[in-house]
Amino acid sequence: MELETRLRSTAMRALSSAGFAELLRRRARLGAWLKREAPVVHYFHQADDPYSLRAVQKLNALREAYRLPFRVHLTSQAGPEYQGNSERFAPWALRDAESIAAGYGVRFPEHSQLPEADAVTAANAVLAEVLEDADFATAATHVGMRLFAGEHPRATTQTGSASRALAAGDALQAKLGHYQGAMFYFEGEWFWGLDRIRLLETQLQARGHAVDRGLSVVPEPVPTSPGTKAADSVRLEYFPSLRSPYTAIGHDRVLTMIERTGVAVTLRPVMPMLMRGVPAPAAKQRYIITDAAREGRVHGSPLGRVVDPFGDPVRRAFALFPAALKLSRGMEFVTAYLQGAWVDGVDIGTEAGLQQVAAAAGLDWETLQDARTGTDWEADLEENLQAMLGAGLWGVPSFRVSGGSRSDSFSCWGQDRIWRVEDEIAQRS
Repeated sequence: MELETRLRSTAMRALSSAGFAELLRRRARLGAWLKREAPVVHYFHQADDPYSLRAVQKLNALREAYRLPFRVHLTSQAGPEYQGNSERFAPWALRDAESIAAGYGVRFPEHSQLPEADAVTAANAVLAEVLEDADFATAATHVGMRLFAGEHPRATTQTGSASRALAAGDALQAKLGHYQGAMFYFEGEWFWGLDRIRLLETQLQARGHAVDRGLSVVPEPVPTSPGTKAADSVRLEYFPSLRSPYTAIGHDRVLTMIERTGVAVTLRPVMPMLMRGVPAPAAKQRYIITDAAREGRVHGSPLGRVVDPFGDPVRRAFALFPAALKLSRGMEFVTAYLQGAWVDGVDIGTEAGLQQVAAAAGLDWETLQDARTGTDWEADLEENLQAMLGAGLWGVPSFRVSGGSRSDSFSCWGQDRIWRVEDEIAQRS
C-alpha cells in the first residue's frame, strides 16, 4: 500500500471509530466542567434554509422532553465550497424538504420558492428580536413558512441586531467546528436537522436528561410496505460510488429494499465527488466521515479497516465494472468492493486486492479480464453522471424511481432517504 494511501486510510479509520466519537464527548464534558458550565444543546438556525424550517418545528417538543436548556443561535448560509454543488444545492434542498415533510410530521409551504435576499434580511431581523424567547420555535416556524411561500416578513427592529446575532452565531459555530444551518451541537458532537435528532436524543437519554426515557420526539420514518412486490413495473436507478462512506454504510439497506420490493434495478455507479472536482473543505470532510461512521454503527453496517485509495486505484476498479456487469455480477462487484474497501481492509489499490474483490463477487479473474473487451468504463460513468446531474443531484448514493402507476419520476440522494425511496416504490406499485 502506498504511503499516501496508508496515511489517509489511517486517518479515516481513526475518525470513523467509536473510540474517537467517545473521545470528543469526554473532551467536551471536561472542558465544560473546567469552566463550570452546565450541559446545554446549541441549535443553529438559518432563516433561508429549508432544513432549519423543518428542524425548528421540533424544538419545543425537544425542550419539553429533556431537562436541559436548548440555546438558539442564528447562522448565515455556508459558502459555496461547503455546498457541494452551489448551483443545485438550494433548489434541491427545497425539493427535499417538501418531499419528506410529511414523513417527519412537519409543515412546509405547498408551493414553496427560494426567498429573495431582502426578505431573508427582514426574516433575520424578526428572529433576532425573539432569539431569547422561550417560544422562538413558533416564531421561527411562522417566519419560515411565510418566507418560503414567497412573502416578505415585516421587521419591527433595525437589521443591526440581526447582523450582530448572525456574527455571534457564525463565530460560535466555526469555533465549535461546523458550517451550516439546522445543526444541533451537544458535548462535542454535531447532529444535522431532523435526520439526526434521533441520535441527539440517544445521547441525551444516555446522559440522563430525558423526562421519559422511552420517548422519542423524532424517530426515523418507517417506509410504507408495497404489500406485493413491484416486479418490473417500477424501476429504480441506483447511483453509488466506490469511494463514498455514505454509499458504504447504506448499501446493505439498499439491497434489502430491492429484495423486499422486487423493484427492477439499473445500477449506475459514478466517479467520487472529489475526483469530479466537487469541493469539500477539511471541516466538511471530517464531518462526513464521522457522521457516516456513526450512522453505520446505528444501522448495523459499521465502517471497519478503511482503505481509501484516490485517483488511479479507483479508476482501475471502475474499469472492471462494465465487465462485471456484462457477466451479470455488477451489483455483486460493487457490494464486494465496498465490503473490502470500507470494512475488511483489502488493499484495493493493487491487482491482488482487486482479485480478492472479484473472487468475493463470484467472478473468475481471467474471465473478468476477457469480458473487458469492447467496454468503455469512462463513457459509461460519464453517462451515469450526466443522468444524475440531469435529475438535479450531485452526491451519492442517489436514486431515481420511475414507472408503475405514475408517468413522472422521483429523484433523491443520501442514505437518509432510503425510506423515502421505498415509499415512492410503494406508491407506484
